[in-house]
Amino acid sequence: MNEILYLLMDKFTLFLLILVRMSSLFVVTPVFGGRNVPSYLKIAFAFFCSVIMLTLLKDASVEFTNIYSYAAMIAKELAIGIILGFTSYLVFSALYLAGQIIDIQIGFGMVNVLDPMHDTQVPLTGNFIYIISLMFFLLMNGHHVLLTALFKSYNVLPIDSFAFNDVLFNNMLQIFYETFAIGFKISIPILAASLLAEIALGILTKTVPQMNVFVIGMPMKVGVGLLTLLAMMPMFVSTLDLTFNKMYGYIYLIIKSLVKG
Repeated sequence: MNEILYLLMDKFTLFLLILVRMSSLFVVTPVFGGRNVPSYLKIAFAFFCSVIMLTLLKDASVEFTNIYSYAAMIAKELAIGIILGFTSYLVFSALYLAGQIIDIQIGFGMVNVLDPMHDTQVPLTGNFIYIISLMFFLLMNGHHVLLTALFKSYNVLPIDSFAFNDVLFNNMLQIFYETFAIGFKISIPILAASLLAEIALGILTKTVPQMNVFVIGMPMKVGVGLLTLLAMMPMFVSTLDLTFNKMYGYIYLIIKSLVKG
């Protein structure tokens, strides 16, 4: 314990930089960044992770000429943690996108619920999918992978080696595109079922003109959508592993992109 305290005092400038990168990730990432996670727990967790990282990097040194250069280094470490956390958040945002598309198709487009984790209005189905995905993410030890990626980032991206470049922006655009595609692919079964329901309603309208299609159509679309959602759950759960593996790949890709050219 005395050795750790001595190391903290001797390497305080290095420890502060490590703490900034650790804590900034915990602010943004889906698992640790929710509003339902107490702030003091985030701070304590970031502190102890930083102490562990400091013991691994005790031979590293920080060189700066004045307070302004050190402030610039803090800003770089803050940006690294936020970018890595935001990358993981993008994949979970694709689930909200899928839920929004599904809600519009089955008639729940006007129904939103309050997400206490982020204090925002989210689609009903999207919140349901998000909760299921977060549960499986924890069961698959995805939070361990996030922490491992953060610790390994110091091997590829040491202190004061961050730089914005074209590769980073291109990779971020590619991740935006692929996460949108993930959300759309998840909603495809509901879109197909809704299209078939619309075709069936069109045929009924032509064959039975006196039928009130609005009275029958809305409950029918809701029922078809919910049954399709129930039927696709096993397939959806099986694709979560692939989705999370993509997220891990995105994080390591961004880590490599942040290195100075």
